[in-house]
Amino acid sequence: MDFKQLQSYVTVVKYKSFTIAAEMLGTSQPTISTHIRILEEELNSRLLIRTARSFEITPRGWELYECAQNILKLRDDMINRWNEKESKVIQLGVSTIPSTYILPEVLPEFGKLYNDVYFVVNQSDSQGIIDAVHKGTYDVGLVGMKTEDELLEFQSFYQDRMVLITPINEHYLSFKNQEYFPLDSLIQEPFIVREEGSGSRKTASLFLKKMGIQEEDLPIVARMNDQESIKNLVAGGLGVSIISEKAVMDYVAAKRLLKFELTGDCLSRQFYIIYQKDYILKNYVKDFIDYLIKFYK
Repeated sequence: MDFKQLQSYVTVVKYKSFTIAAEMLGTSQPTISTHIRILEEELNSRLLIRTARSFEITPRGWELYECAQNILKLRDDMINRWNEKESKVIQLGVSTIPSTYILPEVLPEFGKLYNDVYFVVNQSDSQGIIDAVHKGTYDVGLVGMKTEDELLEFQSFYQDRMVLITPINEHYLSFKNQEYFPLDSLIQEPFIVREEGSGSRKTASLFLKKMGIQEEDLPIVARMNDQESIKNLVAGGLGVSIISEKAVMDYVAAKRLLKFELTGDCLSRQFYIIYQKDYILKNYVKDFIDYLIKFYK
């Protein structure tokens, strides 16, 4: 087998069409069919079961598809690395906290040492970034949660903690002398929560679950997709929220919010820099990963 045969097969499976595959690869349909026939003969396995108008992929066919994708990606990574152009651009996917509170600290300092490296930054929730790095959309990602994705490397670089924030008024000031905000009072407060998929939401939900509190038991008044909106709504008196300590340091220092500790080890959370394990990292990407890990030590 060779790269052309594997590319033909992957493209046919990806687009579910011999015609489209031929157009994408700039070749003929008979050539695509020949490539797949050679693969089937060499592997002594049926890869595709053809019908009158379409085809089905066999279990062995799916197995080859996964392997072929990895082989072609390794080839492309090597070619890109060896033919690296002068411009050094890192495709970076980041979740909300790193985008708003970590990158503004890190990138200016990194730029002083590596002024020829540039970034294209894309923001989503943690799960969205993990999915995108898995697919190869970004070189690296910065996220607030860890999954069991065996394709990805997760390296911790920053430890945060979730805290309770409230408006500043007489009711909440009455709790300031207590070590922790009382749970029996917590479940009576109007709550603002993050959207599904965020690392903050996952950590807050784990805390509530360990405390025996179900989300449906809370008087939820709003669901938001970013920390700044939550901070502003809490400061305006709409309700309370469990949020990243890193995200509220500015509002607490400016006395726009009250911050309360909550009891429980599960409130600590790690931020991770992630990338594909089998991805051949360019040297300047490695430099950024090393710099970020050392920055917060």
